[in-house]
Amino acid sequence: MSFRSGFVGLIGQPNAGKSTLLNGLVNEKISIVTPKPQTTRRRILGIVSSAKGQVVFVDSPGVLDAEVGLNAFLSKEAKDVIAQSDVLVAVLNPDAKKKEDIDKILKMVQAAKRPWVAVITKVDMANHFGRIKAIKDLLATYTECKALIEFSNTWGVDDQHWKDQLLSEVLRLLPETKEPLYDIELFTPHSVRELTAEIIREKCFECLDKEVPYGLAARVDQYDESNPKLPKIYVSLVVARDAYKPIVVGKGGQTIKEIGTRARKELEKLIGEKVFLKLDVVVRPDWFDNRNIMKELGYVVEKRK
Repeated sequence: MSFRSGFVGLIGQPNAGKSTLLNGLVNEKISIVTPKPQTTRRRILGIVSSAKGQVVFVDSPGVLDAEVGLNAFLSKEAKDVIAQSDVLVAVLNPDAKKKEDIDKILKMVQAAKRPWVAVITKVDMANHFGRIKAIKDLLATYTECKALIEFSNTWGVDDQHWKDQLLSEVLRLLPETKEPLYDIELFTPHSVRELTAEIIREKCFECLDKEVPYGLAARVDQYDESNPKLPKIYVSLVVARDAYKPIVVGKGGQTIKEIGTRARKELEKLIGEKVFLKLDVVVRPDWFDNRNIMKELGYVVEKRK
């Protein structure tokens, strides 16, 4: 029996449901999920291993057109995922603003000249049945699509059916390899430190409104494991405006306390131990337009030629 493994890129518009899809496939919370678009900022890898092979799913930021700042980084991340994947999954959401947004994703994955399948997300949205049919009709014009899977994160006990279907379809499209790409015990190659920053960003999106969470980054300054029974984690919430700091802190410190409480509870589930978490707010004006600060925060963008 042949063994197959490789990278499968999830490509779609912002808020298409890519992160929810990844978490469902891996059966672990590794990619942050909020109702707000453009939550995912960097590629996140989730690993599914079996006797037949190993699929490394790559959650990418939503497809954007931008040349400078943070949005340029997000755009580059999405394009790099397309270029470096063995197989692509077009993640198509019926609540997209325009039909052209769906067609743009389909044209991108087809132009990549890689085998690809399509997933229609949010199919439980009753008011979008007409749009779901329209997406299917559009997909029928793309004969290169190898399979169509319908996905909803509210199916519960029926989850295993679509997971098995999607895994089977992408696995047969991956190249044959002698061995897996990663240790079969891993569900992600990301460090706890990396996941910590993402979890905290997610809680900021949950607790903050309007443009504030988009102008915020989480930087893990120290991860002290000298006491394995109580790791101490010190994190800076880097904000882009002086006016954002009092909003993030909140009256009497209530908002930052709520962010910390939510993040700590999720971190304790991830780590399996109690943790000490301290959050501070640091103002770095317009950090998303400053190449040096972007690099410091892990958002590296090549200079335009």
